[in-house]
Amino acid sequence: MESPAKRLIKLREEKGLSQRQLAKHLDIAHSTYKQYETNTEASYENLIKIAKFYNVTVGYLVGAEDY
Repeated sequence: MESPAKRLIKLREEKGLSQRQLAKHLDIAHSTYKQYETNTEASYENLIKIAKFYNVTVGYLVGAEDY
């Protein structure tokens, strides 16, 4: 099973975005987003923002379900 961090990296790379670009789009600090890609847990509020951006569920992001 993919870790949440690996899923975030995969989704971001599929969109061709840098961490900084995505953080700006989500209106969160770059340093905060960078931590999410290194296995730091995201706040529920930010998980919802990320899930909406990628059109996936929060469950997918945290590894509880597949596409």
